[in-house]
Amino acid sequence: MTHIAIIGAGITGVTTAYALLERGFEVTVLDKHRYAAMETSFANGGQLSASNAEVWNSTATILKGLRWMFRRDAPLLMNPRPNWHKYSWMSEFVANIGNYRANTIETTRLAIEARKHLFEIAAREGIDFDLERRGILHIYRDKAGFESGLRVNALLQEGGLDRRSVTPEEIRAIEPTLRKDYYGGFYTPSDATGDIHKFTRGLAEACKRRGATFIHEANIDSIARVGSGFVIGWADLSASNADASPRGTLKADGVVVCAGVASRHFAALLDERVNVYPVKGYSITVQLDTAESRNATPTVSLLDEAAKIVTSRLGADRFRVAGTAEFNDFNRDIRADRVQPLIDWVRSNFPAVETSRVVPWAGLRPMMPNMMPVVRAGRIPGVFFNTGHGHLGWTLSAATAQMIAQTIDGWRGLNAPPTVPSLGVERELRHAS
Repeated sequence: MTHIAIIGAGITGVTTAYALLERGFEVTVLDKHRYAAMETSFANGGQLSASNAEVWNSTATILKGLRWMFRRDAPLLMNPRPNWHKYSWMSEFVANIGNYRANTIETTRLAIEARKHLFEIAAREGIDFDLERRGILHIYRDKAGFESGLRVNALLQEGGLDRRSVTPEEIRAIEPTLRKDYYGGFYTPSDATGDIHKFTRGLAEACKRRGATFIHEANIDSIARVGSGFVIGWADLSASNADASPRGTLKADGVVVCAGVASRHFAALLDERVNVYPVKGYSITVQLDTAESRNATPTVSLLDEAAKIVTSRLGADRFRVAGTAEFNDFNRDIRADRVQPLIDWVRSNFPAVETSRVVPWAGLRPMMPNMMPVVRAGRIPGVFFNTGHGHLGWTLSAATAQMIAQTIDGWRGLNAPPTVPSLGVERELRHAS
């Protein structure tokens, strides 16, 4: 049995583990945290959103970023402090403006595929993750924003998405708690929401039941090619005495890097370049402690285009509100001035929702300059990458896991049919770096 080591126990690492287990691989997942899904897969916006597949590589995004640069509460904020990685990433981002249309359409197609696989996995393994299949409502405050949205919508529809424009009256009918006047919007009935942390933890337990090994609190510091395989070395972070921290090693036939914002570091250890940059996003989880709050909170997921804010209803008593993009290197600080606009947005749009108990969070999205995930084999035989999903890791993970598992299956050189029926995710991502 071919043994594959996966670096990273977030949503991409765990879905990759599951896809490989289905194909008959022996799988070990390594992660520096004590549990799965403790970084970017902990408290994101919750949207499984093919309707949010538009890539950011556009002149409009750059102009907005320049206008917002000195606003501390801006949806997009960049720390101007000189940094070679950040500015080299930005130059590649600009160079990919020409791929905006093709990459938006491809991301839409991939997101539609991924949704189907994720729902099938959850049903098969009995994972409860507060799934709501009520669609996503994208709202616009003015005519200019809506007309810009029409152009994006044409690309999403070309990618196969069933998404229609809606009037202000239809907006209120779809989500009655919305009381403000909006110019118009778009509704995607096939989109959904859920708790990424609950799903990933549930899927990790399913992987264990299927025979996977999870090694937590492993600070990986070496990956060496030995013979036809690899030896991975790490320091055990669970030791009470850091000076006497024991070391662990693992032998594997292949390695898959699913390490989020750390993927650039692990790629360098393998003499590869994966130009992932950490783009910080914030969320708040509003605790709905009263019946009045629960009744005043939307059940349909929202995306406010002007504010760049998304929402998800997680079960009966939680309301997730997320947004912002902050280019500030590996800074993980939860800043009050970045959290406050999310709270203010809730108070403004849903004044009857009590915000006395709000849990803030910040996570680093692993973004490539072309906004496309890296799903490919490495230059060294036996090395693979499934990373760089940016703000769509939750949305795309179930499909990219199948793609990389099929690539690994081909590398294994099986002559027999796959151990499970083909799921049809066979194409390569265009323009992926």
